[in-house]
Amino acid sequence: MVLATALIREFSNISHQGRGRHFAGFEHAASPRKRLLEPRMALRLSVAAGDLVQVDLSDPQDHVAIMAFTDEGGRCEAAFGLPAPVPLLRSDFDSEEMTGWLVRQGVARDIRFTATSVTGVREPLVLRAPQACTLWLVAPAERTALVSARATGALVVMHQRAPGASALPDPLGDVREEFTVSRATARAFEVRRGEFVQIIDVEGQQCSDFQAFRASGLDRGQELMIDSTATRSMVRRAFPGPGLFDKFFDPQMVPMMRAVQDTCGRHDTFGLACTARGYEERGFPGHVNCSDNISGALDSFGVASRRAWPAINFFWNTWIDEHQHLLTEESHSRPGDYVALEALDDLVCVSTACPDDIDPINGWNPTDVHVRIYRPETRITRAVAYRSKEDAPMQISQHSAFHARLAPLTDQFAPARDLWAPVSFPSSGTLGEYWACREAATLQDMSGLRKYDIIGPDAERLLQKAMTRDIARLAVWRASYALMCDESGEVIDDGTLFRLAPDLFRWCCGNEESGRWLGKLAEREGLQVRIHDMQGSLPNLALQGPRSRDIMRKLVFTQPHVPTLDQVKWFGVTVGRLNDREGVPFLLTRTGYTGELGYEIFCAKENALQVWDSVMAAGAEFGLKPMGSAALETIRIEAGLAAAGAEFAPGVDAFEAGLGFAVNLKKTDFVGREALVRNAEAPRRVLRGILLEADDVPRHGAPVFCGERQVGMVTSATRSPMLERAIAMVRLSVEHAAPETKLEIGQLDGRMKRLSGTLCDVPFVDPKRERARV
Repeated sequence: MVLATALIREFSNISHQGRGRHFAGFEHAASPRKRLLEPRMALRLSVAAGDLVQVDLSDPQDHVAIMAFTDEGGRCEAAFGLPAPVPLLRSDFDSEEMTGWLVRQGVARDIRFTATSVTGVREPLVLRAPQACTLWLVAPAERTALVSARATGALVVMHQRAPGASALPDPLGDVREEFTVSRATARAFEVRRGEFVQIIDVEGQQCSDFQAFRASGLDRGQELMIDSTATRSMVRRAFPGPGLFDKFFDPQMVPMMRAVQDTCGRHDTFGLACTARGYEERGFPGHVNCSDNISGALDSFGVASRRAWPAINFFWNTWIDEHQHLLTEESHSRPGDYVALEALDDLVCVSTACPDDIDPINGWNPTDVHVRIYRPETRITRAVAYRSKEDAPMQISQHSAFHARLAPLTDQFAPARDLWAPVSFPSSGTLGEYWACREAATLQDMSGLRKYDIIGPDAERLLQKAMTRDIARLAVWRASYALMCDESGEVIDDGTLFRLAPDLFRWCCGNEESGRWLGKLAEREGLQVRIHDMQGSLPNLALQGPRSRDIMRKLVFTQPHVPTLDQVKWFGVTVGRLNDREGVPFLLTRTGYTGELGYEIFCAKENALQVWDSVMAAGAEFGLKPMGSAALETIRIEAGLAAAGAEFAPGVDAFEAGLGFAVNLKKTDFVGREALVRNAEAPRRVLRGILLEADDVPRHGAPVFCGERQVGMVTSATRSPMLERAIAMVRLSVEHAAPETKLEIGQLDGRMKRLSGTLCDVPFVDPKRERARV
């Protein structure tokens, strides 16, 4: 159903600047919250009267289904001026969350869904809430269309609060108490064991000092507070930097608080709260300061005053330069950014809103800080914020679609973009996972990879312009490893390009810059092409190892119009189903990041657990084990596979990154070609391997020496279980890069200890890639 154009005109007073832009006329209101509506996703928004919701439907194929509920549970689409709802198929979206919400509202679980369907409007849809209500936005898509790259991409949704509405983020759970710490003040408060404290930067760029004491200690006259020295020793970090510590300890090394969520990513946990002396020595005697404010706030709890208080300095942007000097700049925090911590004991806490208006730390404009205390029954999942770009929507790290199967197997997770990914599985350990991949098979959650579908008559032309490989030679149902470079030949991103039809490609890559780059290039060249950002709608698994084909033979059913499993050769692609023609669909590719025979499986979110269970069951007889990122890092270095931030980084072109094999200079035109032709004729640096004569693993960036002269640096290093020694990939000046050259890697400032080694080519293992080709 196409929305009537009269509805669009009703909101013509609002400026639409294109996908993801701000609302004009609301400069003084809270910043709009930007969300992404993935294919098959159902997104719930709680709106108040006067709120605006914008959904970008600028692509003619974009489609959104809208459901609106009053607080009493009735339907209210008509109040928004929306057409009457029509049936919405449960099979066209992931309905589990919405079904659970409706059940809690007293609606039967077997409800038949109806929604207002909006598509084909070719411009943003804007809704003004006439009353407080709950909106559900759905991006319908069939699972088969999603897998075969014929579904549209993620939609940008903007939620703008009405003028005068609070800029605070929605509560994380059941709030016991909340209050505002006014600018240039401090407030002390009590928190019980198991409760959560949320420190919120209301307007952005506002430092907030924090300290906590054990209540039981204060009862005994002991001031057992968070101790920065004990904390950094226990968590093995010495300098401030992005993010927070996992836990904070008292001087007796007993944990007091646990960091649960952080949306800013930059804080300082070592500095003092600002002091009177600090202002006096700069010519500002009598300036209000956080240390005196903390002393005043804690006085009623019997805490002795101090001239200088050690504290966690939330939202204070500091770093250590190359001369070991502490530097500071404006905060990275945005309006509504917060930190949430769990109390591990009964505590007395104090929070400030820093008064510093003579430094950049508060943007020269001190503002308020808001504090919420949540009851222990609140379930706040561990998460950090992920932003693909400074102005991109904030995404709180989520569990992947496979988490329900991963969580019972390991507690060792680390952020992988916007998802938590397992690092290792204790039942096997990193070394056991490594040998399973080499000798049997492993299954790994790789859902953090980014996927873009490139569709349209000019899709091939765009990719020819953007990529270093000859895409015109890529056949349907085939894939190719490729690079995107900028005009100077530096690698923007690498990934695998799958061709699923003459005008239909899927790009699986490492970061979102790929999508932005393709969009800019298509606009600049005036090409008729659509770029669909699939976000997290296609979770994927990597099944790798010599027994991976045996496992897949037990699972894969293919239709006659696509390649069979045995026809999927190295870098081949097909669309399969689990077991038979009625099984769940998935994209199957013979690719991977290990150098071993292997496959990658892409499916819809709601089918993820079924796919995991089926693969693990089929692989039991072949010794299949789950694998984490630690084992993969060792395997990819042995295989000589490049990684972003290591082999390719700013200032490094494709040849210097060791990726010249993926550059086709016979192509007449692609971005970066001229620079790469010039650099190929007279290279200054090359990538080589080095076999070390020890098991010491050098760090990334460690200097490589020829005598007393530095001639290169380490890009990646590990201890190779297969070679039984440390190995490293190094970027060297060409004059010192001949095979069998003896060089040294410096440790202890590069001078006091040296690791000797011999240069070799990469890969270190299986140089002809025969394992993956079998």
